[in-house]
Amino acid sequence: MAIFLTRESKVLVQGMTGAEGMKHTRRMLAAGTHIVGGVNPRKAGRVADFDDRTVPVFATVGEGMAATGADVSVVFVPPSFARTAVEEAVDAGVGLVVVITEGIPVHDAVAFHARARARRGATRIIGPNCPGLISPGQSNAGIIPADIAPKPGRIGLVSKSGTLTYQLMYELRDIGFSSAVGIGGDPVTGTTHIDCLAAFEADPDTELIVLIGEIGGDAEERAAAYIAAHVTKPVVAYIAGFTAPEGKTMGHAGAIVSGSTGTASAKKAALEAAGVAVGSTPTETAGVVVGLLG
Repeated sequence: MAIFLTRESKVLVQGMTGAEGMKHTRRMLAAGTHIVGGVNPRKAGRVADFDDRTVPVFATVGEGMAATGADVSVVFVPPSFARTAVEEAVDAGVGLVVVITEGIPVHDAVAFHARARARRGATRIIGPNCPGLISPGQSNAGIIPADIAPKPGRIGLVSKSGTLTYQLMYELRDIGFSSAVGIGGDPVTGTTHIDCLAAFEADPDTELIVLIGEIGGDAEERAAAYIAAHVTKPVVAYIAGFTAPEGKTMGHAGAIVSGSTGTASAKKAALEAAGVAVGSTPTETAGVVVGLLG
């Protein structure tokens, strides 16, 4: 199985006709993703050509859903228009919205996440500023390279960091993944570590969970408390940022340490207290996983 995204998922791409949208739509199609349409009101009624495929362009998400039965949207819309695009998808009732766009103002992210919550769970948002998610052998929604871990397997991965997602997937490619979810590193994101932990715990094909966190906030500490109370499967973690200077943002807008709050050491201690094995490097983390899964 997989979480959130399967081979049955029907995907719309908001911003498909832009440069990034076209590039990554082509990659998603090559990975087997069932892309049923793009959304661009200025190009509605046209088709976009991708090698041996043509994909129709719709004026709105609602129109695309009505015509195709789409249940996933991937957003490649520039930051200044991203809030409108995400809110359009939420209002249309798409089950999953994957927001790849980085640089979205925090107040815009707060607004569209609140809009989604007001619909009482009708729409799950992943991101923003995330690489998306992939269920190898089934579907790929976002920018995760499909060839770094081409086969399905027994590991579930949830990560704040896109590049660390790629590294762990590559190092563990021989075992394979049920799903890998990049939740993004902005201060305000939709899907959390805990959401993914719960989904992987319930997934019969996931035997072990890899959690990648980073400095800033308390998401990893909250995940540790959830693991201690609710997760029976083994969890292995890596926390990025042990050498980060205090008070300095490190790449992700959410990765900032203030005093003793949000440090890598505090997160490592909380996770280890919950029975999670924490690697000191990504490669060491992968080695722990290999040892546990034999």
